[in-house]
Amino acid sequence: MDRSVFKISVGIAVVFVLIGVLIPDQLGAAMTEAQSFVLETFGWFYQLVATFFLLFAAFMIFSKYGKIKLGKKDSKPEFNRPTWFAMLFSAGMGIGLLFYGVSEPISHFSSPPFGEGGTAQSAILGMRFTWLHWGLHAWAIYAMVALALGYQKFKNNAPGLMSATLYPVLGERVNGPIGKTVDVVAVFATLFGVAASLGLGSQQINAGLEYLIGIPNNFFIQFLIMAVITVLFIISATTGISKGIKYLSNINMSIAVLLFVVMLILGPTLFLLNMFTSTLGSYVQNFFLMGLRLAPFDVNEASWTQGWTIFYWAWWISWTPFVGMFIARVSKGRTIREFTIAVLLVPTIVCALWFTIFGGTGIYLEVTQGLNVSGQSLETALFYVYQQLPFGALLSVLTVALITTFFVTSADSATFVLGMLTTGGELNPPNKVKVVWGIILVAATLVLMASGGLSGLQTAIIVSALPLTLIVLVMCYGLLKELDKEWKIQNRK
Repeated sequence: MDRSVFKISVGIAVVFVLIGVLIPDQLGAAMTEAQSFVLETFGWFYQLVATFFLLFAAFMIFSKYGKIKLGKKDSKPEFNRPTWFAMLFSAGMGIGLLFYGVSEPISHFSSPPFGEGGTAQSAILGMRFTWLHWGLHAWAIYAMVALALGYQKFKNNAPGLMSATLYPVLGERVNGPIGKTVDVVAVFATLFGVAASLGLGSQQINAGLEYLIGIPNNFFIQFLIMAVITVLFIISATTGISKGIKYLSNINMSIAVLLFVVMLILGPTLFLLNMFTSTLGSYVQNFFLMGLRLAPFDVNEASWTQGWTIFYWAWWISWTPFVGMFIARVSKGRTIREFTIAVLLVPTIVCALWFTIFGGTGIYLEVTQGLNVSGQSLETALFYVYQQLPFGALLSVLTVALITTFFVTSADSATFVLGMLTTGGELNPPNKVKVVWGIILVAATLVLMASGGLSGLQTAIIVSALPLTLIVLVMCYGLLKELDKEWKIQNRK
């Protein structure tokens, strides 16, 4: 087993953590400079790339390659569809849905990208942009990387590595320094992308505990929360994917569905259904315009786009080695058409419904009852909304439990994928490798939170995603070459 990628990645990660511990202020300042440079210089690139991935995914669905399987011709799916969907969702966006469920729509409602805030128009506008950030564009990015990884792994028996997907373009050079560099880039994009989710999760668990039992909301408490959950996810990671992640994913989905249904019933149901329908029409009508908006003549709108839309594209790209590899791992035997439609549409619809129910309830409370929902911090907005509803304390307890299990499954899945990336694509990485990455993941998260808070997490994502974006574009070209070759072979037969 080639451990060179493991040694290089761990070495760089340890140096990063030490810098964050020894000189956090200097690290924070350097990261802020890097973030500003990337956002201002490459914002247009991220917008074009996100739209390209969506068009590429649509091409996969309707093209002649749709019937090709991820695997041999007689391959069958390893998991049934409900379990498959649950695993996709738990690994993909769990913590983010809870953290941003109320806070993002209400933030866009009060401070929209353009126009006056706090109006009926800004309510639909805010919800529409939330759908953009969590909808088809995001899942198209995941789908294409997962498709390339799954095809190479299950059709050509290639190792489960990002570098392996570039073989159709680079040939044997992927086994040398170029391939190792690609895998190291993927490791750090995954490390920082998942660190952001873990940071958000610890902040919101702390906010929930403050609301429920009065525990102070500060960095020290968040450090303790992460220490406890680290033990939990390492235990889960060492039980193997078919046990730990599978069971926790099903628990996550059950609690999430319960929260969703209860919020729909307790909230302003008719208002929410009307908002969903109105937002759907607005989303479809402005779909491409939103995905390519940059506002070169308006500094405020450009800043809003950089801080929200561009950040999200970078976040999703940084998660692609993690989520893409995990989706590929559990999708063996699916056809390209079935796979792409499912990964694009099912999570997008669920995200749209989720944000409408939770965010729409927050908007309703502010507009009709004059409550200051938009004045709450990102991590406390959800619990503030719960306070206004019947059974608010019970909902808060369920939410803290759900964030905790999402935290465990995200970190569990991330250590699994980091183990694969640094052990030559091993489908079942050694437990000691997963434990090492679990500790580094939590240490990197704490360093980023201490040196810059949420801004520090965002900076790491945006910067690390840039080189990975170029790799994913080459990956799409390589996938197209492989599928065309496979289609010609099947046609001749």
